[in-house]
Amino acid sequence: MAIHDTFATDEAAEILHTEIASAPEKGSRHHALYATSGKRILDLLISMLLLPALLPLMLAIWLIIRSDGSAAIFTQPRVGRDGRIYACHKFRSMVPNAERVLEEMCACDPKVAEEWVKFQKLSNDPRITTIGRILRKTSLDELPQILNVLKGDMSLVGPRPFLPAQRDIYDRAGGRAYYSLRPGVTGLWQVFSRHDTTFASRVRFDEAYSANLSMLADLSLILRTAKVIFLRTGA
Repeated sequence: MAIHDTFATDEAAEILHTEIASAPEKGSRHHALYATSGKRILDLLISMLLLPALLPLMLAIWLIIRSDGSAAIFTQPRVGRDGRIYACHKFRSMVPNAERVLEEMCACDPKVAEEWVKFQKLSNDPRITTIGRILRKTSLDELPQILNVLKGDMSLVGPRPFLPAQRDIYDRAGGRAYYSLRPGVTGLWQVFSRHDTTFASRVRFDEAYSANLSMLADLSLILRTAKVIFLRTGA
């Protein structure tokens, strides 16, 4: 499949041509070494370096969210490597009863239900709190996932984790590579196309990432994520 057919932006095509396209061939010794051990070592090193700086910020965010009397950390099951279910941690950015509110919205408005089925997100979601909008815009709601990285449930870079209920949609779209990787805090889809693609189309990003896995690609995506956060172009 042509690069421009696969990715939604010219910038995503450029990264394939440069950082990711320079990766060792899949199946080679270097590719296998990074996939099996190098990537995990990189995750631990970067996470341990970042943790002292992130903890005070995480505490401040926790206190702000907690001020409404509800839990600050939102934990939800996600599908991980080999299809294993794990508990994914995020700062709560929605009202406490968000899932029930979504059910009611979908039942009352067919257009909302159609948008949710297609994208698995809403472009104008009233469930998101004021502080939640800030956290999402800056991607700070993802910070607790560093705990998932340290535990080995996730990687700093990888496919976007999805819910067990979304697995059938993903599988029907032909997704396979996801299950051989740890889900990522960031990745190709998160950086390049989180606003303008359907849920099922995420498969192509995951397949391309898996096929071109390398340390150089991961470091590039981490730096690009910092740029996205700085420019506040998050979900």
